[in-house]
Amino acid sequence: MQTSEREDLLPRVANLSPHTFESTALALFRYQSRYNELYNRYLMLLGRKPEAVNRLEDIPFLPIAFFKTRAVQTGSWTPETAFSSSGTTGQTPSQHLVRDPVWYLQNTRRGFDHFYGDPDDWCFLALLPSYLERGGSSLVAMADEFIRNSRHPESGFFLHDFQRLQSTLKRCIERGRRTLLLGVSYALLDFAEVFPMDLSSITVMETGGMKGRRREITRAELHQTLKEALNCETIHSEYGMTELFSQAYAQGGERFTPAPSLRLVATEANDPFFVVAPGKSGVLNMIDLANVDTCAFIATEDLGRVYADGTFEVFGRLDTSELRGCNLMVE
Repeated sequence: MQTSEREDLLPRVANLSPHTFESTALALFRYQSRYNELYNRYLMLLGRKPEAVNRLEDIPFLPIAFFKTRAVQTGSWTPETAFSSSGTTGQTPSQHLVRDPVWYLQNTRRGFDHFYGDPDDWCFLALLPSYLERGGSSLVAMADEFIRNSRHPESGFFLHDFQRLQSTLKRCIERGRRTLLLGVSYALLDFAEVFPMDLSSITVMETGGMKGRRREITRAELHQTLKEALNCETIHSEYGMTELFSQAYAQGGERFTPAPSLRLVATEANDPFFVVAPGKSGVLNMIDLANVDTCAFIATEDLGRVYADGTFEVFGRLDTSELRGCNLMVE
């Protein structure tokens, strides 16, 4: 199904500015409240009439757990692929149906370009073993896009071959390549222990946590360890979720800055409809306008802070996450 509303929304999302974010979000809300059966039913159970929603603050967020139990779709279409979360033993993974993989890749490129410039100009080295081994990762899809389009032949994935990664990094440094090393946190720590080296001219970016491979530590501890072992002044971070088509980046420090298509709101843990003041701890809710074909308004199960400038911090998972939502989730 291709509607005139969707045809209008896609270029609006692709050409967002801070001044057009709210009007685009409201237009997307009206579209999804009409054509997303699951979201429409959720709004009905909440007693929220779409026509009465006229401000960004009034848009309800769909609990993220629905991505584990339902096909979250706006409109009628056949998915070309699906992204899935890793999860842990005994957990049901989330699944994000993808109508158009090209749309996802275009949006990730726009987000990266916003912070780092044209991704094609970078030599892109990806150390993402746990993601590569399981398949269905949106992060791997993003990294593969950057690698395939890189102007530098050294770009590539490195599964467990630390020796080859070290040699490639040395070659990039010698040739003055503008290089980004993106690695899952535990793999970067493993590499830094075996091959401590001077990467002061390389952008090192961590993502993804320990995945049960190492003891969980704070981001500050992780960054300090990597900075000492790799002689880096700062460590960058990437934030993404299976349920999102947009990413956020931290260029050193604890705060992430979302891509232009992404905005966050924090709400009370015990009242998902009460927005907390900027800088106060709460449950993170995502407005991802790139999620045109699924749902752009998602209540996560993560605790954090959202600041007045739009940056945010992530603290961890809400312990009582299973209690949030509504009876639609157990039907």
